[in-house]
Amino acid sequence: MRTRAAAILVASTLAVAGCQSSGTPNQGKSPTLIAYTGQAGDYQINFNPFAPTAIGGTGTIFQTLFFYNIVRKDAPTPWLGKAFSWNADGTKLSITLRDGVKWSDGARFTAADVVFTLDMITKHKGMNNAGYAGHATAVDDTHVTIAFDKPSFVDGPSVLGKTYIVPEHKWKDLADPAVAVVKDPVGTGPYLLDDFKPQAYTLKANPAYWGGEPAVKRIRYPALSGNQSSVTALKSGQIDWQTGPVPGVKDVAKNYPGYKSVITPVNQIVLDTCSNADLGCQGPQTDPAVRQAIYHAIDRTQLNALAFDDTAGDISPSLLLPTRDRALISGKLRNAIAPKKPDVAEAQHILESAGYTKGSDGIYAKDGKPLALTVKTVSGWTDYITAVNMIGQQLKKAGIKVTPQQLSWNEFVDSRDRGSYQLIIDSLYQGPAPDPYYLYTYFLSTAQTAKVGAKPGSNFSRFSDPQIDRALDGLKHINPTDTAARQPYLETIQTRIEQSMPYIPVLTQGTISVYHDAKFTGWPTAGDPYAFPAVWQNPDSAEVYLRLKPAGK
Repeated sequence: MRTRAAAILVASTLAVAGCQSSGTPNQGKSPTLIAYTGQAGDYQINFNPFAPTAIGGTGTIFQTLFFYNIVRKDAPTPWLGKAFSWNADGTKLSITLRDGVKWSDGARFTAADVVFTLDMITKHKGMNNAGYAGHATAVDDTHVTIAFDKPSFVDGPSVLGKTYIVPEHKWKDLADPAVAVVKDPVGTGPYLLDDFKPQAYTLKANPAYWGGEPAVKRIRYPALSGNQSSVTALKSGQIDWQTGPVPGVKDVAKNYPGYKSVITPVNQIVLDTCSNADLGCQGPQTDPAVRQAIYHAIDRTQLNALAFDDTAGDISPSLLLPTRDRALISGKLRNAIAPKKPDVAEAQHILESAGYTKGSDGIYAKDGKPLALTVKTVSGWTDYITAVNMIGQQLKKAGIKVTPQQLSWNEFVDSRDRGSYQLIIDSLYQGPAPDPYYLYTYFLSTAQTAKVGAKPGSNFSRFSDPQIDRALDGLKHINPTDTAARQPYLETIQTRIEQSMPYIPVLTQGTISVYHDAKFTGWPTAGDPYAFPAVWQNPDSAEVYLRLKPAGK
């Protein structure tokens, strides 16, 4: 019954959206590429690239100056920018822009738009995830200089590769651009908004795109009920690209004829904790001892097998990637890699040392309050739902009660942003370059926090540690090529977060992407990872669309 219901839902949803079959393309007509981002439930329109509720357009409609590949160390690809350089001490960044670019409404793109965008994010904390503190100046229409008060080499990839440039003439009158709803986006990118419905929206190729009109003429993004529905759609050939759990992915060619897959270990699965009682967080998770106990009570081997089909990898409590950053992991850590098997005795020892006592129901309590927590996830995300259900069972053995709660995507984002949660299962994303500095500054910097009820930057745990802040400041002023000078600062951060654990490490997600190679060619592969091959990764997905061609063309 579940399979049949899912099939009916997929068929009706795609039919409402006007979905073209993903079978053999019509002669002389470019097929529409159907991309599923994981959207569970209806879309609510917003193409503001800085808003937490943005549904798309980052990279496709709005562009950055350059494209950085976080999977391998490629030279940045010029987009709106043509070249850049630093002065010797890292206090001045000079950028040459592409000439002749136009916004999709016909207005000319100039250096003034870049300066406006950079000035805008300095005025609105929620838009400034990387802590940018430069002073931008338009030298002329195609040249921008950015002055920094201190050496700021690490700001380069954030400014150049993760800041979406918006048109001053359209955005200057927005009262709060950090959360404004943009329904009619004007960008410089290869695609335009063609049609929007809550069940799906469509982008169409921009015929006036500065790089030439893309070969893929339309991209449709359907909203489904979740992962199970997307798998049903894959089996019937109705989706061309999706990223997420796919049963039988290890034999994708047999189980999904015409498709191929690639698995990329980049983002870390964690339990975000609203950790900071001083900023208004409430619940047992504000106690570091509780967070440590949860960390030791998780059975990661079981989780990987049953929730993630053994596609996930090891995770380090340092939050460094074991495959990419192993040489940087500190020898001072208690665990370089999180334990694969649970240590219930250690979890209970930590709790009892912190003053918790076990009740007759087997659940620990302190000051008369039971150690009971709620963990939130998104309805339809079957792998995460399975994971939190299993974590609840695992933690019960250690005397910790965890109740899973499923929310819509918008409810989930709202709870995370306002700090109205105890635990949520989520993933930590990497920065604009393959450097752990960015993840650390996004998720650990005090500058990225806010009181409960107010929207923070990306530090959703509201964690604050003066030692980490000083270490981040030190890293910001060192040339990233000077590994020896950076290591002491990286070690300070690692040891502090292993002790405090505001983001409880679960596993490194093996990001699974399945793509319709029989319909479109040019996809990134394990042998040629020219971009992070996840449909929801921006602006990487735009780089993929630009390289794709309909099969046979």
